Amino acid sequence: MAWQQRIPHILAVIIVATMVWSFINPYDMRVWWAEMTPILAIFIGLVVTFRKFQFSNTSYVLMSVLLIMHTIGAHYTFARVPFEWVTELFDFERNHYDRIAHFSVGFYAYAAAELLVRNKWARPVTAMFFGLFFIMAIAASYEIIEWQFAVIEGGDAGIEFLGSQGDEWDAQQDMLADTLGALAALVLFWFSKYRRQS
Repeated sequence: MAWQQRIPHILAVIIVATMVWSFINPYDMRVWWAEMTPILAIFIGLVVTFRKFQFSNTSYVLMSVLLIMHTIGAHYTFARVPFEWVTELFDFERNHYDRIAHFSVGFYAYAAAELLVRNKWARPVTAMFFGLFFIMAIAASYEIIEWQFAVIEGGDAGIEFLGSQGDEWDAQQDMLADTLGALAALVLFWFSKYRRQS
């Protein structure tokens, strides 16, 4: 097996190791489960479907960024991830780890476009638009879920899961970060071999 073929397996090992570490004594176990439920669903879905459809290594690398970052965020809660060096370097008023994680959500636009093109379900440009709109819909849906969790759970767990850090425009900026991540991924897709497939 060539080393390129091992990349998905190596990434899977890294992700599982990060999940095990994250599960050990997290800041708040309720928040951990709330944060990790979608991540576990994505990871299990990718594992189960691996034999039926294998994404490109580029897709797996891009998708792994969110899985790893979100798993780290679940351990500390996103507002508490040790990210002070970035905050101090750019003189930010808040911890922007969650913004970077939201940006990585957009990377799934690449995989969405690749899936459509390789299965001949859509032409490349249509697939790219679908990838963008798919991410925007996911972003909006997740913000609604965060809001409802915060309302239902309440208390510190609700605040930590929401992770707004006092920013009244947090939801809108998170959705923008998701969208910008999707656009960045789709620029990469534009230069991939899949864009040239009919």
